[in-house]
Parts: sequence; C-alpha cells; structure tokens
Amino acid sequence: MKTQYVKRYEKNPILTTDDIPYPVETVHNAGVVKFNRKYIMLFRSHRANGRSIIGIAESDDGFNFTSRTDPFMTPSKEKLFSEYEEFGVEDPRITPLEGAYYITYSAYSRHGVRIGLARTEDFETVERVAFITQADYRNTVIFPEKIGGKYVKLDRPHSDISPWAIWISYSPDLIHWGDSRIVMKPVKYHWDEMKIGPGAIPIRTNKGWLNIYHGVFPTMDGCVYRLGIALHKLTDPATVMGVSDQWILQPEDPWEVTGYVHNVVFTCGAIAEDDGTLKLYWGGADKVMCVGTALIDELVNLCLTNSRAPL
Repeated sequence: MKTQYVKRYEKNPILTTDDIPYPVETVHNAGVVKFNRKYIMLFRSHRANGRSIIGIAESDDGFNFTSRTDPFMTPSKEKLFSEYEEFGVEDPRITPLEGAYYITYSAYSRHGVRIGLARTEDFETVERVAFITQADYRNTVIFPEKIGGKYVKLDRPHSDISPWAIWISYSPDLIHWGDSRIVMKPVKYHWDEMKIGPGAIPIRTNKGWLNIYHGVFPTMDGCVYRLGIALHKLTDPATVMGVSDQWILQPEDPWEVTGYVHNVVFTCGAIAEDDGTLKLYWGGADKVMCVGTALIDELVNLCLTNSRAPL
C-alpha cells in the first residue's frame, strides 16, 4: 500500500471555468491566503486568445469558493508595466508581510518573462510596485518575514548554465535584489530531473521553512509535473537541511491527467492551519483548481528522514 502524504478533497475540482462569470478557458495555478477570516484565491485563467489574466475568488472554509464578477489583474496600461505585461499576467503567489499582501506574478511580453510585484491591503484595489527580476525568470516566492534584517525570495531563472534550478536572493526594500546564490538543483534520472521551481510561499515550522516545489520529469509521452518538498534553515534559508527523495503529489485524477496541459499538478499556494494541518492548492492539467490536506509535521519529517542532496 502506497503512502499518501496529501489527501485529496473528495469534491475536487473546487473551481472550474463553469464557476467564472466571465469568459475564460482555464482556471488554475492560484495563490491563496487568509484575509479577514476568509480564504482569498487569486487564480490564473487563459482567455480565448491564449493570454492570461488573474481572477479572484473567496471562501469561508477553504474548499467552497465563489468567483467575483470581474478579474483582479489584467495586463497593465501603465507606461512601464504595459510593455512587459502585454502578453499576460500569470501564476500569482501571495505573501502576507508587514500589514499588506504582496503578489508576485509572471509578466509575459515580447521581451520574455519576468517577475512583477504588486501590493494590496484589501483585495479590492491593487497597485504595481516594480519588476523585481530581469528576463527570463519565473516562480518567485517571497518569505513572509524578514530574515537577518532582509527580505528573502526564492525563484527559478531560465538558465542553460545551471538548468532550471532554485536560487535565493535578498533585498533591503523588496525592489532591489542581490546576493543571489543557487540552493537546489534537479537530480539526474530522478522524478524532478528536468526542472524545479518554487511553488507555495515558504511555511514557517519549528524545524525550518517548508518549501513546496514542483519538479518535472520528461517521458516518451511528454513531461510530468509533480510536487515535492524541501526544508530550509529558519535563520539562514540558503541552507537546505533536507529535500524529500520522493514526491508528495502526482497527476492521478482525470482532471490532472488530461486538460490544457496533460499530466500536471502545480501549486502556487498553501495555507498552514492552527491545528497543524496544511491546505494545499494546485492546478490540475492547467485547467482546474484542486485542494488537498496534509500534516505539516509529517512533511517536515519526510524532508529530514528520506532526503536527497539539494545540489
């Protein structure tokens, strides 16, 4: 009998195109956060022209979500931002930090893909702050507190030098980033051998920062996206204390195996609950949103007891 680290919600998928009151072709890759006793979901959708926007939905229990009538973010018309968002905004992650909520998102344009940073205090209005990477970068997550007096982020540059690996960077102001170094790489002929990237916002535990990441494996039938976990040192997250040698979630349900992009589970959000459980949200086959639950201590222990080298 296989070990199940993530228990799928029996009513998955929890959000589909049928639930959205404006025309979209997909609902996936959502950041999720708690705000004013509600769960707020910022989800990515493709329009019929193939370009992406970000919608918003809310829930009282973290399982049953209702979409608002209008998208939350569409490509900006502001001078600087419009040039770099003309092809779409995608894959939001939400970090609660210092009384506000910071949203990192992938901005696509003829210049490539780079990471934008936006800010909201109420999820009614949103302001662009800056672009915080050059091209080509994706999958940026900002830690929910300063560490050593600096803001910290993980992301995944597109690079043939150290292919598709996870890097860490530091900032004094959330805008200017540097002191970058590599912290995790894919492993040859492993479930994440092709590329890896940060998924949900890092979760503070008493043993370290839990990093839920995605890993990709190439097969004769195309790529398979799965989810894995790593544990970073609380006071020095550049130090990876353990990376689970096995995945915690893979495409299995029909809506994960077949969709806009086949064989994908991809996370941009997870919520740590007070009772020690985790609500994990993922896009299924780049088409629908799903949720499952896990025990945080069990995931942490898996990183420490069944680990592979990070580099």
